[in-house]
Amino acid sequence: MTSPRTVVIALGGNAMTGADGSATPGAQRAAIAVASGHVADVVATGVQVVLTHGNGPQVGNLLVKNELAAHEVPPVPLDWNVAQTQATIGFTVVDELDAALAARGLTQRTAALVTRTLVDAGDPGFTEPTKPVGRFLPRDQAQRFIDLGQTWEDRGAKGWRRVVASPAPLSVLDSPAVRTLAGAGYVVVCAGGGGIPVVDDGRDGAALRGVEAVIDKDLTAALMAAELGADTLVIATDVDNVMVDFGTPDARPLGRVTVAELREHAAAGQFARGSMGPKVDAALRFVAGGTGRRAVITSLEHIAEAVADDAVGTVINQEES
Repeated sequence: MTSPRTVVIALGGNAMTGADGSATPGAQRAAIAVASGHVADVVATGVQVVLTHGNGPQVGNLLVKNELAAHEVPPVPLDWNVAQTQATIGFTVVDELDAALAARGLTQRTAALVTRTLVDAGDPGFTEPTKPVGRFLPRDQAQRFIDLGQTWEDRGAKGWRRVVASPAPLSVLDSPAVRTLAGAGYVVVCAGGGGIPVVDDGRDGAALRGVEAVIDKDLTAALMAAELGADTLVIATDVDNVMVDFGTPDARPLGRVTVAELREHAAAGQFARGSMGPKVDAALRFVAGGTGRRAVITSLEHIAEAVADDAVGTVINQEES
């Protein structure tokens, strides 16, 4: 019996909050219900689906709670925040996606897995953290957290903001469990927020510990897709296609492109570091690395079409690389 194609879908943060950016529990559940409908449509095409997701707004909310309650209870470290949001988003996706699958008469069900991602303790990001997280605070309020060992930077008129390391993901440590669950017929929700960042202080994973960092979620999705031997990586965002010359009269969408063409656009600075840049980088790594056949960047509404149709979204195929 031939195994179904494996497709890894990376949901952006816009799929987890309301249209106005609201992150109330009700708004999050409603947004996840909409996203789950689109994911269920992908499952209905007959492929094996592994789902990852962002967690930026949710981690941001937890950091605010840390700040407001710091005089009463010790703030928890960032890796704990990532773990907590993985669990909260995961169980909500399981509920909504199970309902969406059942409504389509599909027998598959959903499992959520709290997932760790290995990073290098010597990654330069740990000595020079640059990834901003959380809200802006006045200098005197930021000092409380500086005294606890956190790194904060003066961002001018807006105030001070915390910065953390964003190390490169080396391996998704729980990908064997993901593979087992997927092989048993589950749609697996995993690697939320890029995974819980851990380093290995021993040998062969004998002494793992969490670290204060944020891993790029799209890079982790590409890495996991490669480790799972996935056929296709779909990166869902809020636009139908990657654009070049964005914001100018010459703006145009990219359809099917080669690795060389996409790299050329990236080298020319076409993709912003804080938005489309990491998504393009992840797609290139997956296909150019020789493990993935195909990567697509498109809007959430079109992910089911994008799995089978090269005319949808920005598509990079290995045979065209």
